[in-house]
Amino acid sequence: MATASATLELPIPADVVWNLIGGFGSLPDWLPYIPHSELSQGGRIRTLANPNGDAIVERLIAFDHVGRSYSYAILKAPFPVVDYHSSLHVLETEAGSKVVWSGVFTPAGSSDADAIALFEGIYTEGLRSLARKMETN
Repeated sequence: MATASATLELPIPADVVWNLIGGFGSLPDWLPYIPHSELSQGGRIRTLANPNGDAIVERLIAFDHVGRSYSYAILKAPFPVVDYHSSLHVLETEAGSKVVWSGVFTPAGSSDADAIALFEGIYTEGLRSLARKMETN
């Protein structure tokens, strides 16, 4: 298994950040890479579209509104990995909040280093987009 993660500190209360990113279908609200998200099976499955039109299907594994976190698994995606599980957490800090996006996965058709770089890039750019979104709100 390989792991990747990224963190972001914001001078914004954790509850405010969670209100934007805490919904399992909310990725299009803050992540430009995902322009569309459709929930099904009572909100437990999300079908995403990336700018290339590739489908990404993910299953919600755990959701903790009070703890401001959720975990999910990829069921289908154009990524060179299998057994992908990820978590998104919003933690309260003295200065505001800290967002942690992390994942574990098994590379398939790519090296560990390439798969890790791919997801660290997705997480880092995603959190940069979140920071820009929070600055404009």
